Amino acid sequence: MIGVSTYLEPVVRWGPWELPAALLPADYHRLVQRAGGTALLLPPDPAPGAARAVVERLDGIVVAGGPDVDPARYGAGRDPRTGPPAPERDAWETALIAAALEADVPLLGVCRGMQLMNVVLGGTLIQHLDGHVGAPGTWEFHPVRPVPGTRLAELLGPGTPEVATHHHQAVDRLAEGLVVGARAADGTVEAVELPSAGFALGVQWHPEAGEDLRLMEELVVRAADRRSGLPRPGGRQRVEEGGAQPSGRLHQ
Repeated sequence: MIGVSTYLEPVVRWGPWELPAALLPADYHRLVQRAGGTALLLPPDPAPGAARAVVERLDGIVVAGGPDVDPARYGAGRDPRTGPPAPERDAWETALIAAALEADVPLLGVCRGMQLMNVVLGGTLIQHLDGHVGAPGTWEFHPVRPVPGTRLAELLGPGTPEVATHHHQAVDRLAEGLVVGARAADGTVEAVELPSAGFALGVQWHPEAGEDLRLMEELVVRAADRRSGLPRPGGRQRVEEGGAQPSGRLHQ
């Protein structure tokens, strides 16, 4: 059972209706299903303790792509090119990431999800990269270079896979405890991972936009192993509200 975070939009129109809606591009749940998992959509929930209660019932978490993270969450002023804030989603996904790390539930962050993983653990973001967005509604494809010795490099194998991206923000200061799993040719961080967790990986690209199932299949395998109680590599990452142990710190 893989939970996937959703957008929360003030107005969406279908048929004669214009109403607030929690939604997600269908490629996300289809990727989970193709990889052998069951996808459950996780709309923002402001109730105290809701994220922890949800994570306790799931086997894996995907934090999906979406709007820019509010720079106030990492102590920065707002660049005029940064998009409008999404406070409900920021708060919800921050809590989901914290709860997943605390419970050692397999976690995959996609684009914004990777950026928010870095912020939650104490890192910062570059608010704008010229030439990285691409045309509206399209994906840019480019190669990434996995860092030798990382779990991502072991998972993807040799070579420089082509990935689908659409972003203008990226990791700046890497959070304590995270390691870089891949970079683009210009040095942009394309993946991060937390070695002290059983499985906590973030990628700047959008695996749901391509045909490569390896990342999602690995998440589903790790989730199934956790449910069955099978051992897996990596230590347990305990996260409390005030910080993370043994390394990294949370920004709630």
